[in-house]
Amino acid sequence: MKEIAEVLLLILVANGSPVIVSFLFSHRLSLPVDFGLKLKDQQYLFGKTKTWRGLIMSLALTASVSVLLDGEYYIGLLISLLAMTGDLFSSFIKRRLKKASSSEMLLLDQLPESVLPAVMMMSVIPLNLTQVIAIVIAFYIIERMVSKMLFKIGIRKRPY
Repeated sequence: MKEIAEVLLLILVANGSPVIVSFLFSHRLSLPVDFGLKLKDQQYLFGKTKTWRGLIMSLALTASVSVLLDGEYYIGLLISLLAMTGDLFSSFIKRRLKKASSSEMLLLDQLPESVLPAVMMMSVIPLNLTQVIAIVIAFYIIERMVSKMLFKIGIRKRPY
């Protein structure tokens, strides 16, 4: 049970830290990961809200929280890297579907960024498929609730 809670917390930190950092820094240091690259469809590769600042802070904060939980820093780095990869994948798909940056697509916004790190943790720490499913479901529920709360207090620009 401890492993489930720790992996879930690290996935939440990995995905939440770019949102908090964006609020704190506004547009300062917000260089897009895709450097503004547009593909043949005239859409950005990922979009302007996916920044190096968010990626770096996600890696740093998730690694730090992992250490605070008496874990290894590399577990936090791996979870963050996989969560951010899932998030970039979601953004890539949304851009191909011509959805605006930060637009909502239920499940596509939550699954890749939680499934990828949770599944990969099966080979790093003792998690089974049932535990991975529990982590993904819990992430989905918590992420939806926290997003609405962060919107109400002015940290998020949209309630999702």
